[in-house]
Amino acid sequence: MTQDLYSDARLYDLLFPTSEAAVDFYRAEADGVGGRVLELGCGTGQKLIPIAADGHPSVGLDLSLDMLDVARQKADERGVSVEWQHGDMRDFDLGDEFDLIFIAGNALLHLHEADDIVQCFRAARRHLAPGGRFAFDVFHPDVRLLADADGVRRPRTTFADPDRGDVRVDVADAYDAAAQVTRGTWYFSTDSEPDFQTVSIEVRSIFPQELPVLLAHAGLRLVERFGSWDGSLFGAGSSTQLCICESATP
Repeated sequence: MTQDLYSDARLYDLLFPTSEAAVDFYRAEADGVGGRVLELGCGTGQKLIPIAADGHPSVGLDLSLDMLDVARQKADERGVSVEWQHGDMRDFDLGDEFDLIFIAGNALLHLHEADDIVQCFRAARRHLAPGGRFAFDVFHPDVRLLADADGVRRPRTTFADPDRGDVRVDVADAYDAAAQVTRGTWYFSTDSEPDFQTVSIEVRSIFPQELPVLLAHAGLRLVERFGSWDGSLFGAGSSTQLCICESATP
């Protein structure tokens, strides 16, 4: 049976281990603005827990209760205080303001409709403290790769599972150009357990020219756009759109 990837937090952490470069970037952003931090789509807390450990009052919001349970366990094991909130990044009201709000790891791309993305941006703007910053990272769509997403199952990656051993991952992706959404089925196998789990992942592509327009509709302004975690400016060959935004009005 196919299930959503985010219903299995343990599998998610094994498949997508912590990116130290991403953690360092968002930690530096938090240090730069100081004050309170909110992560939307916080998952298992890979990035937020280190920020909270630096002394920033932190809140993590996610739609997956399983992810939040694992995040809470991780924070407790490290002795780090984080407020975990169950909620939808498109429509939330925490009754507070934050100096840094961020969405990491392409989590924004699980919102497929332009209206949903704008609603998320508006919710973030409502929670920004004066002078606060809103940051997020999404991949830079490569039309050549999207054209190759033809629904055929192909090997994608491998990872080590402490319980199962080496796990192979095959992926069948299909790109819906009208919706700008890639719909994928991911198959997890070992030598003794072929296809022991199958999960679905659907992510939207946000192209560079539409991104500032979506932000503007939400009352936000794109301040900087980097192409990698090392701070290189975004360009045609960049694989990532790493965006720093602020409220368009005081």
